[in-house]
Amino acid sequence: MAVRLCKIALLACYTLLLGLIAFGNITDYGSNRPFVQHVLAMDTTFQSPGVMWRAIADPTLQAIAYLGIIATETVAALVCSAGVIRLFRRRRASAETFDAAKSLAICGVTLSLVLWTGGFLAVGGEWFAMWQSGTWNGASSAARFLLAGGVALLFLIQPDRELLA
Repeated sequence: MAVRLCKIALLACYTLLLGLIAFGNITDYGSNRPFVQHVLAMDTTFQSPGVMWRAIADPTLQAIAYLGIIATETVAALVCSAGVIRLFRRRRASAETFDAAKSLAICGVTLSLVLWTGGFLAVGGEWFAMWQSGTWNGASSAARFLLAGGVALLFLIQPDRELLA
């Protein structure tokens, strides 16, 4: 039972992180919007002509991208929240039932990892050359979130044993 509770607790903590990130972006929309604008505009990169054609300076497209990020963070937090509840309710169930109940949580954590890896590191970091910016580089933040989610996911997916009677 202790291992199951540890899995639920770690998932709950990661869910809290996701929820706070989404909440912050929703309630203080303007604080991270400049980050997205500058990354997409590539205005603080090395300005290499070979990649500057990728820049997106249109404010509407930048806003759509930012809203997409916020929506993904929010959905991931909500799905993980449902996963925490589902796992807590099945904490005393058979190993097979508990393992089957992990699917929602696994999907929520994976969605967040897709955002950090695909959205921030691949698209932002490489496609829009975010790594070149000394001011608007979110790679280290994305890496922190990726590490936290990755650890939670690896622990969560470990098969559970039957509870001792």
